[in-house]
Amino acid sequence: MPHRNKNDKSVLVIGLGRFGSSLALELVNRDWDVLGVDSNPRMVQTYADALTHTVIADATDEEALRQVGAGNFNRAVVAIGTHLEESILATSQLVDMGVSNIWAKATSRRHGRILEQVGAHHVVLPEHDMGERVAHLLSGQMLDYVELEEGFSLGKTKAPKELLGRSLRETGVRQEYGITVVSIKRMGAEFTYATQDTVLNKGDVIVVAGRTDDVERFSEIV
Repeated sequence: MPHRNKNDKSVLVIGLGRFGSSLALELVNRDWDVLGVDSNPRMVQTYADALTHTVIADATDEEALRQVGAGNFNRAVVAIGTHLEESILATSQLVDMGVSNIWAKATSRRHGRILEQVGAHHVVLPEHDMGERVAHLLSGQMLDYVELEEGFSLGKTKAPKELLGRSLRETGVRQEYGITVVSIKRMGAEFTYATQDTVLNKGDVIVVAGRTDDVERFSEIV
């Protein structure tokens, strides 16, 4: 595998089962460079043409991970299925290699706590966090994301700098970006409904609604 700069839009996905493959395919659709790793040759063959790179390797083997360049990635997803020991060991190996943003699939809350203890930065339970949703969170600025139906989504994100200090009416955010700011959360306060007179301040978290493409584009504003 070629050396990867840690700032590249690249991600290592370990485990190409239902969750790992859906996440990997969604990231490829979003123009990410995805290296898919699985110990099962059949799974690797299945996604060889769809993903940027695929490799047959045992992710619990430190040397195997080094050979595929795992330490060169800034982001990695451990999507190994029901083999808890393999999941935990692979996560631990990535932590030791200095991967700074590790997402790990858990099969239970207890499993999730163990993954956090060995160093996973984000733990997801696939029954709540499907691959496409995690791909949106991993690749953008969104803090949370829910697709309500095909093509229409809610996204939680920090208020962009360019919108601060003006009312929503003044920013023309709906006309400019095609989204509606539904609610707002000030630091130390709870969420409340947003109105056209709401002024966004630094540190505010907002929930926006709109077509999925517009919500994604809005979340990438900094």
